[in-house]
Amino acid sequence: MIPYCLIKPFVLALDPETAHELSIATLRTAGVLLPAKGPLPDTPVEVMGLEFPNRIGLAAGLDKNGEAIDGLAAWGFGHIEVGTVTPRPQPGNPKPRLFRLPEVEGIINRMGFNNRGIDALITNVRAAKYQGILGINIGKNADTPIERAADDYLIGLEKAYPHASYVTVNISSPNTKNLRQLQGESELDALLAALKARQAVLAQQHGKYVPLVLKIAPDLDDMQIVHIADALRRHRIDGVIATNTTLDRSRVTGLRHADEAGGLSGAPLFEPSTEVVRKLAQALAGEVPIIAAGGVVDGAKAKAKLDAGAQLVQIYSGLVYRGPGLVAECVAATRSRKV
Repeated sequence: MIPYCLIKPFVLALDPETAHELSIATLRTAGVLLPAKGPLPDTPVEVMGLEFPNRIGLAAGLDKNGEAIDGLAAWGFGHIEVGTVTPRPQPGNPKPRLFRLPEVEGIINRMGFNNRGIDALITNVRAAKYQGILGINIGKNADTPIERAADDYLIGLEKAYPHASYVTVNISSPNTKNLRQLQGESELDALLAALKARQAVLAQQHGKYVPLVLKIAPDLDDMQIVHIADALRRHRIDGVIATNTTLDRSRVTGLRHADEAGGLSGAPLFEPSTEVVRKLAQALAGEVPIIAAGGVVDGAKAKAKLDAGAQLVQIYSGLVYRGPGLVAECVAATRSRKV
């Protein structure tokens, strides 16, 4: 395998979305041609009733359509999350919509849930050889009114349920109009109640229980975090991912592309997202497991997420700047970690 340090200059010289598409195509081909590989070894950890072979997973967003699952599995992840996927295909927001901030290892995106629809994703999932833990991240279509958002999430849950190890409900992307409104107290209560009721029906129908996970934003005040924690406990949600991308630009002021609309991820997201993990862990008091995402660009930052109260860690933007070796570094840093 060619070291990523030799490939990186060529990757970063490409338009960001072109580089992403090329990476997915390469990983898809590798998954077909190369023998299947398992996760990097570690002491397995049980979270949400599932046995994770290591604590490091792939965050949603890299493989929106589940096209490259087998190629990504070869990197050694303990779990892979695909999506975000919507009930119907949609093109997402106009291009350009993806921007690098290499000085700080950051990325701004306003992709807008561009995907081929959940039916196409399920076809790809069924064709994959991967037998590990797979999360399917679901969202709403851009043209679905916010007051009908639950309808889209219920479609996603129903279609993903038979094929997923867990299902993530994404209500925190800043790139779909009014989506974060669903984090409000009354809106969140109504959505979670509907999803839990449907989960119970699906568990009986399919003879298995598939955990339900909520993905939240980093741009929350202390009272909002408490309200979300209360809702997670009250509705017996199985897990929470903290966090999605941020709208805050205070850590990238003055940099090229810093004023582009969209969500900021990568290293500048590490501190605010980790603070949400810490406050959420305090509010939840161990009742709901936390999957930490945001700004993990090295092993030390993965370990810091666990120290803040997370049980699992997800990475994505860091892979752009550090390559697949980041997975092994993070697994080593979190190996046999007691949380």
